[in-house]
Amino acid sequence: MLEQNDVNKIKESVEEFFEKMTIDISDIEVSSSFAKKNIQETNDSTEENRDIVDLNIKLNEPQILIGQQGQTLFEIQRLLKTVLNRRLSRSQSPDKVVDSRRNQSDQISSTESGQKIFYLNLDINEYKKKKTEYLKDLAKNSADQVSLIKEEKEFLPMPAYERRIIHSELSQRTDVITESRGDGFNRHIVIRPK
Repeated sequence: MLEQNDVNKIKESVEEFFEKMTIDISDIEVSSSFAKKNIQETNDSTEENRDIVDLNIKLNEPQILIGQQGQTLFEIQRLLKTVLNRRLSRSQSPDKVVDSRRNQSDQISSTESGQKIFYLNLDINEYKKKKTEYLKDLAKNSADQVSLIKEEKEFLPMPAYERRIIHSELSQRTDVITESRGDGFNRHIVIRPK
């Protein structure tokens, strides 16, 4: 579990990270929360606790760090997570540090070796929050349209996290079904009537 000292180190490291990129940041908000996740391993079902660090950064000109469809934002998030993992590991005794290259996922919790690992959620000028709200509204409106006219609707190709938002938003609806079609960069959502 992340302590307040760890959160302070994260904030300092983030400020230093963007300073080295010569990016002028107006404000950084760092919050830490705790979530439980069920993990299914063979016949055993266990709960694993996960630290979640939300980084909300305010910039005057965010476009360069968000990129097309948020791709640059997600790459910065991945890079920043690696940097933060190493910084937090370095503050521990050398015999407890593990190789952070093993940690390929952004969704990890504290390891037995004592390394502080967490899920990082980076948002710049609330881009992700606004995008999520937009996608949820789009999903609802499209599902209503599909339900009304009884014809399937295809979306343009979109990244996996955007498709996941739409699938999740419409998962409880009984009048429509969502599915992903296509491969790679052409993968897209189709909403069809039941």
